[in-house]
Amino acid sequence: MKQLMLGNQAAARGLYEAGCRVVSSYPGTPSTEITEAASTYEEIYAEWAPNEKVACEVALGASIGGARSFCGMKHVGLNVAADPLFTASYTGVGGGMIIGVADDQGMHSSQNEQDSRHYAIAAKLPMVEPADSQECLDFVKYAYDLSEEYDTPVLFRTCTRVAHSQSIVETGERQERELVPYQKNPQKYVMMPANAIGRHVVVEERMARLAQLAETTPLNRIEMNDPKVGIITAGICYQYVKEAVPQASVLKLGLINPLPVGLIRQFAQQVETLYVVEELDPVIETFCRANGVAVTGGKELFGLLGELSQRKVAEKLGQPVPQGLQFGEPVPVRPPVLCPGCPHRGLFYTLHKLGVMVSGDIGCYTLGALAPLSALDTTVCMGASISGLHGFNIARGPESAKKSVAVIGDSTFMHSGITGLIDITYNRGLSTVIVLDNSITGMTGHQQNPTTGLTLKNQPTPQVSIEKVCEAAGVKRVRVVDPNDLKAMEQAVREELAAEEPSVIIARRPCALLKYVKAKPSLVIDPDKCKNCRACMKIGCPAISSFSGRMAIDETLCVGCDLCKSMCAFGAIKSSAEVEQ
Repeated sequence: MKQLMLGNQAAARGLYEAGCRVVSSYPGTPSTEITEAASTYEEIYAEWAPNEKVACEVALGASIGGARSFCGMKHVGLNVAADPLFTASYTGVGGGMIIGVADDQGMHSSQNEQDSRHYAIAAKLPMVEPADSQECLDFVKYAYDLSEEYDTPVLFRTCTRVAHSQSIVETGERQERELVPYQKNPQKYVMMPANAIGRHVVVEERMARLAQLAETTPLNRIEMNDPKVGIITAGICYQYVKEAVPQASVLKLGLINPLPVGLIRQFAQQVETLYVVEELDPVIETFCRANGVAVTGGKELFGLLGELSQRKVAEKLGQPVPQGLQFGEPVPVRPPVLCPGCPHRGLFYTLHKLGVMVSGDIGCYTLGALAPLSALDTTVCMGASISGLHGFNIARGPESAKKSVAVIGDSTFMHSGITGLIDITYNRGLSTVIVLDNSITGMTGHQQNPTTGLTLKNQPTPQVSIEKVCEAAGVKRVRVVDPNDLKAMEQAVREELAAEEPSVIIARRPCALLKYVKAKPSLVIDPDKCKNCRACMKIGCPAISSFSGRMAIDETLCVGCDLCKSMCAFGAIKSSAEVEQ
């Protein structure tokens, strides 16, 4: 049957059809929907793990137990999973194991623009890269066969444009796989030095055999057209090349580690001018040049930054550049912003008002760095807010702890914030940590986490208490505050900053977009009482604007959270019910 599918949905369908039994992931755009879609199949056990390292270890354990398994993450999540990733290359697998990683060229939802192909090279693992939704399905199935035949985990790399674009997919039936019988084999799975030395030999032999496979696999193919121009490419760049330069000859790579040196040389001999079109780093180009293949154009044409496109490829290769729709006037910039009713807004307003240094983290609350809230000083990676603040305060002395806080979300706290908090208490630090508990994993689209009391499949489960975790970590001062209560929020921050010991404030209010959170009637501004002081603008709510010199609230956006109402000293902001009275 043919269906229109997102790349991520098609990858999940590939998991289903290939007989995958166990999926463990951590949500991260643009990879999230693979696991969400996989969870809709009853035959697949699917879970959200607390972080990517745990997810990779669960998938490896399931593989050793004989099941086909998968773990998914975004590119920066692969950093977190790197520890088990590198060792899994040595242990090999039982049942087939795939590690899905979605890169984010252009940084649409990420803090950096790293190229995950380097992990495949460094860990000495095969990596496949699909170019459309059909290949997402097909390459997953191929990767499982490859995993089991060569006794190796396989990296499955996508990117935002493949993961989140749709194309036609022909689906098939599920092929059930019996568990691979488990046999105790410490030489293979116990990675102490004596055993690891022997397994390293196996890894190198495996890579040599995979290099031979790269020359003949159907994932790598030559498409000969005009021999004047030849282009080596992979993934989404293949689509750009086919649209921008349809007459060119193309070597399309699907198995991108190891690369096929013989096939590349063969293709280079068949064309007059050779280009390499790839996003981010010159992985393919460097391989070509290192093996004596002359490349006319690569990164000196296409650069190291951001995404490519049909237009960019056409322009750089001297082809007619497609002209898109031209608007008669500039389109206004629409910067990202915290949603109306966001529970983080009141906290960030308070922190900005108090002028404290704020060590930030990854999630919706990163938007607190933007004007007019302008609250965050740093954002590095998951969990770094807490441990980073500890280091900041150690460097600057005890007085610094009275003027600085860390902010971290509930899901991120479970992911990697707990260890930073333990570091503070264990080493007698004085830092104040604020956990922004909005009862969901927000930025990636509302996934459950250990603090919500529900699993990925919405089954009830024990709810991890943030308060008790903090107490168990050695924090004696733990308090819960509603961040929309500005007076209570400010009092809590002031008191905990003054304390002579570590403290945690849990700013608890559910995300305004959760289905069970009912919006109140929208607020309105009484023009007779409004003094146009613009105090309500200080919270940066997108529902509030100034039009023709008058303040206004957009009733289609306002959720009636009352935060702006508490900002108005003149009683000009009222509920629609109050106005009707």
